[in-house]
Amino acid sequence: MADPNLSPLWTSEEAEKASGGKALGAWAVNGVSIDTRSLQPGNLFVALQDVRDGHDFVGNAFAAGAEAALVSRNVLGAHPGLLVDDVLPALERLGLAARARTSATCAAVTGSVGKTSVKEMLARIFRAAGHAHWSDKSFNNHWGVPLTLARMPRETERAIFEIGMNTPGEIAPRSNMVRPHLAMITRIAPAHLQGMGSVEGVADEKAQIFAGLLQGGAAILPAKDYFFERLKRRALELQPSADVFTYGGAREKNAASPVSYETDGHVSRITIDVMGDQVTVTLDAVGEHWAANAALALLAASLTGIAPKQAAEALSGYAPPAGRGVAEPLKLPQGGEVTLVDDAYNANPESMRAAIEGVARRPGRKIVALGEMRELGDGSAALHAGLASAILAAKVSGAVLSGAEMKHLADELRARDASIRVVHVTGPAEAAEQVKSWLEPGDVVLIKGSNASGMARVGVALRQMSQIVGSQKASGA
Repeated sequence: MADPNLSPLWTSEEAEKASGGKALGAWAVNGVSIDTRSLQPGNLFVALQDVRDGHDFVGNAFAAGAEAALVSRNVLGAHPGLLVDDVLPALERLGLAARARTSATCAAVTGSVGKTSVKEMLARIFRAAGHAHWSDKSFNNHWGVPLTLARMPRETERAIFEIGMNTPGEIAPRSNMVRPHLAMITRIAPAHLQGMGSVEGVADEKAQIFAGLLQGGAAILPAKDYFFERLKRRALELQPSADVFTYGGAREKNAASPVSYETDGHVSRITIDVMGDQVTVTLDAVGEHWAANAALALLAASLTGIAPKQAAEALSGYAPPAGRGVAEPLKLPQGGEVTLVDDAYNANPESMRAAIEGVARRPGRKIVALGEMRELGDGSAALHAGLASAILAAKVSGAVLSGAEMKHLADELRARDASIRVVHVTGPAEAAEQVKSWLEPGDVVLIKGSNASGMARVGVALRQMSQIVGSQKASGA
């Protein structure tokens, strides 16, 4: 919902001037939406043409309470709106105008793993410190970044933008739109290799986040990354006046480093040195990779003027968003509960290993349900099979592996350890039934895979099972 203490996000006069379009009627909106299902009353509906043509949903938008619509065809009827030649470029111009009119300190994050988690961590810290703005969900692509900018209130004090890519040439234009005061890279990993060609290509593209870095801005790099020197060199080529900071390495003046990591299998307690200040955070997440994420978030927050102690207090209690490693208890038909760790939003080899390592730290028998990792190119077979070591080290009892590429992992596990139960299935529906047949009270189940692998449906099926059990108990059945 829009903050009643903020001024209108856009008036028809402002939007007309910013977009280069023609305002039809006089109006003021409190938000910008591209989806009629989540649109709030008083929003500007943007009729993007992507998988579907947003113009087909303009009527639905006004029925849901839209105040006006941004269109390239006049399908408004008697409703007010903004008529432009092309919707996406107009949205981009709105975003640029929103960025120009605010004095907010803007941060941008990219990386092969962890970027959404770090973005959410910083959003939590920024909200506690004043008027904050952040990318919704994973709105980090060609329309997600300008949409996030167009939604930014002029009163914003701090903002965090997530920037992603699938192919070369995507990050620099988005960084130039955001014009961040600080830009950061989480880590580089084999991801989108089908489009990028090599991990080196991934590193070079991720480094383009520094293309829009403002003069004298901060570049934050992962100290232990294999490509650290390459990233640093490219950052300074793109912005020679940048101050370079690091996270995850040695305790230095311009760095944030985890000092200790402890977990009881449910909550993590992490002590971090932030440029000489030692602070402690507690997270409702398990896995040592969370220590690195927290270190990066605290360092970035401190560079926006938030004291490390204040940032750590705001961050404590953080739990991952849906599909990003959140843990939840589920009821079993035979009685008792299991813990579902839902990390099904996306996957690449490094994030898979991190998730498996995190599950290893949780109490109970371990079961993993893994979907194939997409866009890995010619090295896909080896990268899938290479997950075997992490699964064996985690002492996983059973692995349900879904999709054609996961057969390579199934074969590798069977060859290396005959004691682990391994089942290879064709898709998520079959995977869900297999997992349900294995579950016993006290188990912990990890589900993970590339978004296109559909592993989120395994989580849906397991939750439905739990809900049925709960309903039966409530009714006394």
